[in-house]
Amino acid sequence: MRMTQLFSQTLREAPGDTDIASHQLLLRAGFIRPLAAGIFSYLPLARRAMTRIEAVIREEMDAIGGQEITMPVVHPADIWQETGRWYRIGPEMGRFQDRAGRDMVLAMTHEEVVGDLVRKEIRSYRQLPAMIYHIQTKWRDEPRPRAGLIRVREFTMKDSYSLDADWEGLDKQYRAHYIAYFRIFNRCGLPVIAVKSDTGMMGGRLAHEFMFLAPIGEDTLLLCDSCGFSANREVARFGKEVIDETPTLLDMEKVATPNTTTIESLAKFLNIPESHTAKAVFMVATIPEGEQDTERFVLVIVRGDREVNETKLINAVKAKAMRPARDEEIRATGAVAGYGSAIGVKNALVVVDEMIPTSPNLVAGANESGYHFLNVNYGRDFKADIVADIISARDGDPCPNCGQPLRTVRGVEVGNIFKLGTRYSDSLGCSFLDQEGKSRPIIMGSYGIGVGRLLACVAEQHHDDKGLIWPISVAPYAVYLVVIPDEQAKAAGEQLYTALREAGVDVLIDDRDERAGVKFNDADLIGLPIRLTVSKKSMEKGGVELKRRDQDGIRLIPLAEVVTQVQAEIQTLWTELRAGVRNVEYRD
Repeated sequence: MRMTQLFSQTLREAPGDTDIASHQLLLRAGFIRPLAAGIFSYLPLARRAMTRIEAVIREEMDAIGGQEITMPVVHPADIWQETGRWYRIGPEMGRFQDRAGRDMVLAMTHEEVVGDLVRKEIRSYRQLPAMIYHIQTKWRDEPRPRAGLIRVREFTMKDSYSLDADWEGLDKQYRAHYIAYFRIFNRCGLPVIAVKSDTGMMGGRLAHEFMFLAPIGEDTLLLCDSCGFSANREVARFGKEVIDETPTLLDMEKVATPNTTTIESLAKFLNIPESHTAKAVFMVATIPEGEQDTERFVLVIVRGDREVNETKLINAVKAKAMRPARDEEIRATGAVAGYGSAIGVKNALVVVDEMIPTSPNLVAGANESGYHFLNVNYGRDFKADIVADIISARDGDPCPNCGQPLRTVRGVEVGNIFKLGTRYSDSLGCSFLDQEGKSRPIIMGSYGIGVGRLLACVAEQHHDDKGLIWPISVAPYAVYLVVIPDEQAKAAGEQLYTALREAGVDVLIDDRDERAGVKFNDADLIGLPIRLTVSKKSMEKGGVELKRRDQDGIRLIPLAEVVTQVQAEIQTLWTELRAGVRNVEYRD
């Protein structure tokens, strides 16, 4: 491809609304262009890079028995209604009506479509196990698209679906995906870790996320360097201390605590640790009940030194969404904001963290402005409808497995895998006849990788202050051929361009009538693995300059040997990349 013909142009500066390196560089290097918030066009360089990523994905999916299909982007709403997700998913779902007034859905994921296919195609145990996948457009109306391709509304995803006759078969296919995902990410030059995660809207028994560790990540992860425990903070458990196994329960006492509407001010006023207080949080949960949603006031009690984990809370009350309660809603239960507790409230779903029953004699609100109760004890003074783990783990908390301190890091989710079980088979009637002729539900798994987000994360991992540095497996072209305007150099450059293409080397020739500095800057910005420079100066020295984008040194190669040397350098790049592709054992 010639730069003079490339449908793209580089930018000297990134737009002012970009805040991370990958977004800035992919814009400046002419890979992507925004159309609207969270919606991008992928120009030829990006399209070629994504095609290479998709080729890696296809190879690894095929290697574990995958069969590629293509499923629609537009779905009739009735299959989503059958599974109930039509009623449980909020405004992030793209809903519209066709010309006949039928409710339709823009694909967020394809479990429903797979279920519809399976109930029509699978009849016998002889057709199992199976695994199908596709690479298709998805739509999720994110409320806050950000960071370029990291969080978008329209995106391309590889999603695969395993189908098994029993749970042992699901375990096998889940492990196969787990291992294949590490190979995919490693082959793309992206280091990742796998962490346990929330099943979320997907449902099911177990889920893992594959995380690229980076400060730009929106997810907080808890890791144990001692035993290898890892989990997303949304679901991470930790060792919780018991303050006193045989406490003496003191008499509850009401005390004046003026101007103490926060835990910090209360603890300071009473000269006690925040861990000796009980924090009340007022929320309203949207809980699906059949085809209708019901709002329920939720009074949450956690120890004063801890924070409520909203994901854990949503799961505990089986809600589809959660919002802070309004002042009038709080007053209607008999509670008082800033001085609230579960004592004396009415018409509230009371949820307490599992640390509360083992934390005696806490200070809690008296539900009266300016007053608190001393020595409040769970079971004696108030009870809960639900006792569950609803607080967030943090740095230094004990590992739930070995007790050593956990540490937090930030990460970007680039893939996920789910053990769905019979979640969709039951609702959609996906069954098969076993060897005894009995009808049994098909056991399903679901597995996703965001292709555009993976591209962005590779860019985030592989760049410097000059531009992108693509791994050979992802690079849109292997070679950037710079021709410095001069009659002799132009002729040699054209000859070399033709020779490289005939040898099967993907090459981008910079044949523009621009200064050498502009061409070198764009070569660094676009970040192809190898740069060749043909100039009057190099020709006088006896050849062509070869420079790897990830190295500083420049070598002079005789013109007759350039193709051979480039092929050898490309092979070296592949060898170096493959050395980093490691086989990973599955870990629960």
